[in-house]
Amino acid sequence: MQYQSYDLGQLKGGEIVEVTLKGNAANVKLMDSSNFSSYKSGRRHTFYGGHVTRSPHRIPVPRSGRWYVTIDLGGYSGKFSSAIRVLPGRLPSARQPSLSTVPSLVQDREIPAGYGDEPIIRKYDVFISHASEDKDEVVRPLAVALQDKGLRVWYDEFELKIGDSLRQKIDKGLANSRFGIVVLSKKFIRKGWTNYELDGIITKSINGQQVVLPIWHDITKQEVIDYSPSLADKVARNTAVYTIEEIAEEIAEVINDK
Repeated sequence: MQYQSYDLGQLKGGEIVEVTLKGNAANVKLMDSSNFSSYKSGRRHTFYGGHVTRSPHRIPVPRSGRWYVTIDLGGYSGKFSSAIRVLPGRLPSARQPSLSTVPSLVQDREIPAGYGDEPIIRKYDVFISHASEDKDEVVRPLAVALQDKGLRVWYDEFELKIGDSLRQKIDKGLANSRFGIVVLSKKFIRKGWTNYELDGIITKSINGQQVVLPIWHDITKQEVIDYSPSLADKVARNTAVYTIEEIAEEIAEVINDK
C-alpha cells in the first residue's frame, strides 16, 4: 500500500498536528516510532487520527517524544496532496486520581448463586459502550490494547443506535464483564441519552458507588458540565490527556490486582 509519511521529530505533549488535505479523503495517522515501524512493515499498530473527510484536521500530541504522520487511501484508488504544520497546544488538564482509588469499578469474576445453584462466571473482563462513530478513532485501538494485555473484551454489541436502551445495553454488559467503560463524546451525547439515564448508570443511586469509567473523547469539561454537572465530577479518563496505551495499562493493572 502506498502512503505519504512525515517525520515530525521531537514534539511536546499537548502540541497540535494540523493536516491539510486536497483531493480524496484519506486515512491520517499520528504514530510514535514503534508503531510507525510496525505500520511500515504491515503489522498491527495503534495510532491517533482516522479517516479524514474534512480539512484541516487537527490531532493533539498525547505525550512528548518523536512522532510521525502517515497518510494513505487504505488501498483504494484516488489522489491527494497534503501539508502539515505543528501548532502550540493548551496546557493539559490536571490528571485525576488513580483508578485503584475507586474499587467499585471492578466487579468480582463470580456472581454468587442461590442455594444449591452454581455461581455464574463473568465471561469478559471489560466491555466498552460507545457510539459507533467513535469506533475507528478510539474504541478499536483501546480494545486491541486491552486484548494485547491478556484481557477479554466485549464491545461489538455496544454500537449504540437511536432507539436503543442505554440502560439495558450497559446493564447487560456489566452482567457479563468485570469492568465497564463508556466512551463519552459529542457523538455519543448526540445520540439523545438523557443525563439522568447515563449518570444513573455511572453511579449507583443506592450507595453512590461508581461502576463505569467514562472516557472523555473530543469533548471539553464545559460540554460535559452542560450535559450533566454531576457526571463531570466522576473519575474519568480523557484522550486529550492520557494515551490509549496509558488508559489500557491502568485498566489492566486494576483488574489484575483484584
